[in-house]
Amino acid sequence: MRHFGHLPDEVRTSLFHREPGEFSMDSPARTLAVALGATLYCPATRPRLAEDIVKQAGRGVVSMVLCLEDSIQDAEVAEAEKNLTRQFAELAELHPGTALPLLFIRVRTPEQIDDLVRRLGPTVRLLSGFVLPKFSEERGVLFLEALISAENAEVTAALGGRRLYAMPVLESPELMHRETRTETLSGISRIVDKYRDRVLALRLGVTDLCSAYGLRRAPYMTAYDVQLVASVIGDVVNMLGRADGTGFTVTGPVWEYFKHHERMFKPQLRSSPFSGRAESLRTALIEHDMDGLLREIELDRANGLQGKTCIHPTHVAPVHALSVVSHEEFSDAADLLEPQRCGGGVLRSSYTNKMNEVKPHRAWAERTMQRAEVFGVAREDVSFVELLAASVRTG
Repeated sequence: MRHFGHLPDEVRTSLFHREPGEFSMDSPARTLAVALGATLYCPATRPRLAEDIVKQAGRGVVSMVLCLEDSIQDAEVAEAEKNLTRQFAELAELHPGTALPLLFIRVRTPEQIDDLVRRLGPTVRLLSGFVLPKFSEERGVLFLEALISAENAEVTAALGGRRLYAMPVLESPELMHRETRTETLSGISRIVDKYRDRVLALRLGVTDLCSAYGLRRAPYMTAYDVQLVASVIGDVVNMLGRADGTGFTVTGPVWEYFKHHERMFKPQLRSSPFSGRAESLRTALIEHDMDGLLREIELDRANGLQGKTCIHPTHVAPVHALSVVSHEEFSDAADLLEPQRCGGGVLRSSYTNKMNEVKPHRAWAERTMQRAEVFGVAREDVSFVELLAASVRTG
């Protein structure tokens, strides 16, 4: 797998100073956590799920969650589990050479993990792990122990020796409530640290968090405009997303909108980046409320989040286009990480527009280079507009 691998070679060459690197289920967790990108959620009830997975892979999706939880009705769970088994068998039989996305199953209970692993049989090799909903210290232990116990000798052989990962979802009301947030986060921190080799990334369930107060953001607002949610994101990153080696990758919240709504405020997407190049693309983005999504993606990164939960295929290309490291970012990061700079100091950016302070900016530079490994580095004259336009044309 590689990001933008669905683009023709000549198009990729024209866009990238350094092309995105390849990765697989066997890549280090550190690489996979960053490579998740736009993780597309899909109900496990879809009758043509195998075809959908292959189709989305061909459009640039590299991670998907097949959901048995909130996206389906309670009465549908048993049939959805059977459907997953059938669809994995179809993937294995009819698409054996296809590069599939990283596939995760979102379960409801710890007991489902062992049951599903057993029912998948040899096709479990197509699975990367499980998404664990409403994660807390108490529930987390049950989920993670269930994951470990499900990996018997037969399963380990089918997986080729690799492990199944967990992606806990932080979405409980105790996180929203101010009086219980610190204690809840401390408990979650203890558990994910204990099972660190199993936890690929932490996901934010903002829709569930909003439900604790009957809130829902409008399409012209980001999660950061809802102060109750913004405070939770800040505290989660503060305690669980540190850059000192103790933190985890924390992914961005879901964007709920994908159709046009009547606007109260003017569009947030400036025209200048699109001028003379892709004005029709700007119009299409605004018509589908994507300007709010683009702004939220930028705010995600500014607040320490990487990747994003997506519930519609049209959201994938914007997330990936804005995940590519710009030539300017790459130049600054490379300068900061030069061996001779390890003693500290201050230097002027090679773009002569900012100060780069070696010690304070080093962690940023390291994270930028991690992102560059999987999303690539854009050419100097290429912006997210060209990257997005190329992905939209191809998709």
